[in-house]
Amino acid sequence: MSSPPGPGVRFAQLADAEGIGQLLHDFNREFGEPTPGPDRLAERVRELMNEQQITVLLAGTAPDGLAVLRFRPAIWSEALECYLAELYVVPRLRGRGLGRALMQAVLAAARRRGADRIELGTSDSDVAARALYESLGFSNREGSPHGPVMYFYEREL
Repeated sequence: MSSPPGPGVRFAQLADAEGIGQLLHDFNREFGEPTPGPDRLAERVRELMNEQQITVLLAGTAPDGLAVLRFRPAIWSEALECYLAELYVVPRLRGRGLGRALMQAVLAAARRRGADRIELGTSDSDVAARALYESLGFSNREGSPHGPVMYFYEREL
């Protein structure tokens, strides 16, 4: 995947691991979630990227935002499923289109990779993220816009 995924967005390289680790750390800190720290996150990102277990897209120059994708074979089709594990834009640059640019690049990258669906989870309180996802055609309704609400559950082991 060497061609750019979208304007102002690029695929991360192993050399970007420290910046990615810092962004992921900042993301968790912003929302009061635990974090092993930017150095450990960078180490883990390097491992996962090296094993081609994740694809990371970066936006901006610092970088200022990221999207982390995981792909797996689908059960219901011959394609892949894409899971958007993380989407983050630094607070001072929100509202300027970086999240939308990242998401448009995510859609393009997933299609190019052979995925036929993307799944993600977000909190009920993250109104801005939900509005972005819904504006791009994502739904939390099963079957139709009026279907029952779908839930994303998680549990630590």
